[in-house]
Amino acid sequence: MTNRQIVVASLPQGALEPSHFQLQDAEMPTPQDGEVLLRTILMSIDAANRSWMQGATYRDAVQAGDPMPTYAICEVVESRSSRCTVGDIVAVESVWADYVTRPAHKTQKLPRVAPLSHLLSVYGIAGKTAFHGLLSVGQPLAGETIVVSAAAGSVGSYVGQIGKALGCRVVGIAGGAAKCSHVVDTLGFDACVDYQAGGVFKALRAACPDGVDVYFDNVGGAVLETTLALMNERGRVVCCGAISQYDTTTPSGPRNLPGMVVVKRLRMEGFIVMDFAHNDAKATRALHTWVSSGQITVTEDIVEGLENAPSALIGLLNGNNTGKRMVRVGPDPA
Repeated sequence: MTNRQIVVASLPQGALEPSHFQLQDAEMPTPQDGEVLLRTILMSIDAANRSWMQGATYRDAVQAGDPMPTYAICEVVESRSSRCTVGDIVAVESVWADYVTRPAHKTQKLPRVAPLSHLLSVYGIAGKTAFHGLLSVGQPLAGETIVVSAAAGSVGSYVGQIGKALGCRVVGIAGGAAKCSHVVDTLGFDACVDYQAGGVFKALRAACPDGVDVYFDNVGGAVLETTLALMNERGRVVCCGAISQYDTTTPSGPRNLPGMVVVKRLRMEGFIVMDFAHNDAKATRALHTWVSSGQITVTEDIVEGLENAPSALIGLLNGNNTGKRMVRVGPDPA
């Protein structure tokens, strides 16, 4: 029995291309004492995957020849640990592959949720990132104005809906008329600015007549620069990602730092979702409540087949996803 895996054939110097990856057949992994053999069901596709190829971040840099790292939902198919039983559904730091072995103590048992994909979207990294970043870092109050970039994406879509549930005015920034319509009509934002249409400052100012109290930034660059100019005094900027900078050799801006931060006494804070893992149970409880009440609409973008993971990531970086993107590698357990 062989095990397919996708490795990074070469590190990109510019835009990510399919040639930077290679699908290989590898030996079937065998679990040792204390380990489990895992069958991959779903793999998370995130902009962070690209940033890992640029150098060390909150994790080690990806090198040429490495299997591409990912966060995955898996089924235990063989266990050599009392911590896990065959048939358990677990979350794990994994790689793009059909099967992996991992120490049992590094897996997280998950409940049987239907569909399992919700464990990667609203109840997974995307939903928890939105919840922790907005509430713990942004600290919005009812009646304030929240702006979120990449508003149709996996995290931004939940940030806005959480903001609405908290009683805030929420304005999204997204690319293209179709995405902006989705953000307003399906996700319930108060307004959405199309950055591809130009005139972002004027459009955003019109959508935020009382200024911006909280900006949840997923893109960096020119959009961050523009939004900073519209922040209210004592505003909070939640730095979650910088997708506009990951796939270019000429990163840009913002040019109005630190002056804008000083003059307006802004607080800018970066975070990663693991910083608030101690509050994950609270996040899941709140998210489940909002989903059950209809205040959060779950949108997912599932690509079928391990072999399509490279194109799924490249497409994400080009902005052609709506909602949480993931790759289905194998079927859900019976």
